[in-house]
Amino acid sequence: MNYIIQFWHELVHLTVEMAPYLLLGFLFAGILYAWFPGHKVAKYLGKNNSGSVINAALLGIPLPLCSCGVIPTGVSFYKNGASKGSAVSFLISTPQTGVDSIMVTWSLLGLPMAVIRPVIALVTGFLGGFITNKAGNRERKKTPSGAEAPAIPKNKKVGLKEMLRYAFVDFLEDIVKWLSIGLLAAALIAVIIPDDFFLRYLSNDYLSMLVILAASVPLYVCATGSVPIAAALMLKGLSPGAAIVFLMAGPATNAATISVIGNVMGRKTLFAYLFSIIAGALAFGFVVNEFMPREWFTQALQNIHAGAGSHEFLPHWLQAGSAIVLTALLVNGLLRKFFPKIFKKQPIDVQPLNMNTKMAIKTINVEGMTCNHCKMNVENNIGKLNGIDSVAVDLSTGRVTIEGNTVDLQAVEETVNGLGYKYNGAND
Repeated sequence: MNYIIQFWHELVHLTVEMAPYLLLGFLFAGILYAWFPGHKVAKYLGKNNSGSVINAALLGIPLPLCSCGVIPTGVSFYKNGASKGSAVSFLISTPQTGVDSIMVTWSLLGLPMAVIRPVIALVTGFLGGFITNKAGNRERKKTPSGAEAPAIPKNKKVGLKEMLRYAFVDFLEDIVKWLSIGLLAAALIAVIIPDDFFLRYLSNDYLSMLVILAASVPLYVCATGSVPIAAALMLKGLSPGAAIVFLMAGPATNAATISVIGNVMGRKTLFAYLFSIIAGALAFGFVVNEFMPREWFTQALQNIHAGAGSHEFLPHWLQAGSAIVLTALLVNGLLRKFFPKIFKKQPIDVQPLNMNTKMAIKTINVEGMTCNHCKMNVENNIGKLNGIDSVAVDLSTGRVTIEGNTVDLQAVEETVNGLGYKYNGAND
């Protein structure tokens, strides 16, 4: 019973501490969605030079995309004219950070860690893109005929309602699973792992970095969900450098990501991707441990552990109110993700047809779509095929309904597989 009470106390404390900054991060995500100039992506990412690689990393750092959403987006950039080096730079830098995860990092791990994370994402993204270009992968995918819009489409006018819906409903639905797991795991770690665990069993900072790296590469945790876990581990004695390794490798790599990059972009690209993340994680972990005062990274943790909070200037009512709002949003997101049938689905928008025109309607099955970014990528890329009028994805079933004058299933299959998903045939 004591363990349950302690677990609940830790969970509530973490939620209260994170809530104001997480909500602010979600709001920034909505603002980016509303005003992000997606139609200029190919222009700035299309060249095989260092400028395009840096642009891709700078573009990816603030975007609130985890690795499940960044893979189809990055692959679509490549398919729509971005150079391979730029695509790799985007794939590396984006899942490590995001406006939401940066705000949460500040709240739980302090300002120095919040500043270092985007710097690391920029450097490792540039390194991966540079290695890819130098490795000889200079061939470039041409934009498909008639397809001018990239994976993140040219935004129409997005009003306040649409912006808020994206920030607190659609985007939150994409990360709610792993954010919830991160919170629960952090509270569990705080309860079951002894305070001196790392000092007793992994006292060597660099051995702990290697152990954390080995565990992080094949597993998945989103950039935001990784923060409370890293905070809990540091409270148990994990070095700041090892925490850096976890915060980098955990969000940026997993078995599915490795498989898709290898299949779609080739082994050399996969090598550049993994080498940049692994070498960058270990190098920055070493720099943090050896050349930066450890107190920079432990002060916020000491305040949290003492129950004072890392930012005492926030009034208690604001933290408590934010926690209540965040909890309600998390519950809504979990219900939408795992029980979508209780929410009304929007009907497919069918344009009026000429009486002499015959509309073809096909339903296909696609495996691997996990979030609204996946939905957007599949709808946009299939929708650019000749003869397609409308595309609607149902994430809960993996079914894609396609309408048009002509529906070329072979072209649809090639498009779906080219994005890194799996085409599982059409329904009769």
